[in-house]
Amino acid sequence: MTDQKLLDELVKTLALEKFEENLFRGQSEQTAWGRVFGGQVIGQALSAAHQTVESSRIAHSLHAYFLRPGRIDMPILYNVERIRDGKSFTTRTVNAIQNGEFIFNMSVSFKVKEEGFEHQFEMPDVPGPESLKSDRQIREEAKDKIPKEMLDVFLRDKPIEIKNVEPWDPFTKEVGPPVKHMWIKAKGKLPDNYLVHQAVLAYASDMGLMSTCQKPHGIGWGAFNRTIQAASLDHAMWFHREFRADEWLLYALDSPSASNANGFNRGNIYTQEGILVASAVQEGLIRSLK
Repeated sequence: MTDQKLLDELVKTLALEKFEENLFRGQSEQTAWGRVFGGQVIGQALSAAHQTVESSRIAHSLHAYFLRPGRIDMPILYNVERIRDGKSFTTRTVNAIQNGEFIFNMSVSFKVKEEGFEHQFEMPDVPGPESLKSDRQIREEAKDKIPKEMLDVFLRDKPIEIKNVEPWDPFTKEVGPPVKHMWIKAKGKLPDNYLVHQAVLAYASDMGLMSTCQKPHGIGWGAFNRTIQAASLDHAMWFHREFRADEWLLYALDSPSASNANGFNRGNIYTQEGILVASAVQEGLIRSLK
């Protein structure tokens, strides 16, 4: 499948089918670990909420909890509650449901555009994406270390291209600082619809966060690591300025703390020109099975 086709399939997955008023239905991608990818549910829930809000308002923040693992073999229903429609802000709550149970809950705040005070953190000084190997290249080089039955999912093409700045071999139990930088972008061209770019970035924002808190403990790729139980617990995101998700964005990540079998991670997202466009935080379970 071509990169553009992969991206078009992602956009279709995130768009959702309107089932009835305030109720939407989405399908799931296949994943290496057999559960629904958290970024997919975040992007779909954002899309569902946006479809109940007037087009002049854009999402500026979302706060979500992953309640149960999602199944990839059945649809997900998204029920949107219209909490508030104010002069400047609109609030929605979205519940994702499978088999009559809540698997995910998210609150989203939308806002009218306004002029105001401006400042931001400076973008870290790191190499640009042109000089770096892609995640696909790194996986190709590491494929001899993967069990044959898992090789197809390990090498599966993704709609988001990733280029990690810091070299890191997760198969050697290498210990490193809880900091990482990765360039991300959609593989192909996205439509000129800002909601689509927000939904795609929300999807991509779940990539790389959990591995940040695992680095100081020598924990490798989660889906292929049998020594830990890992799962995203909650996720929040703020959209500061407009951007295109089909252009390179730097995801600057760090993990200030791990405790109580949980790892806390945060990230700032910049354009190549150094403009801070979004931020994300996530706490996840990293439970040792030894």
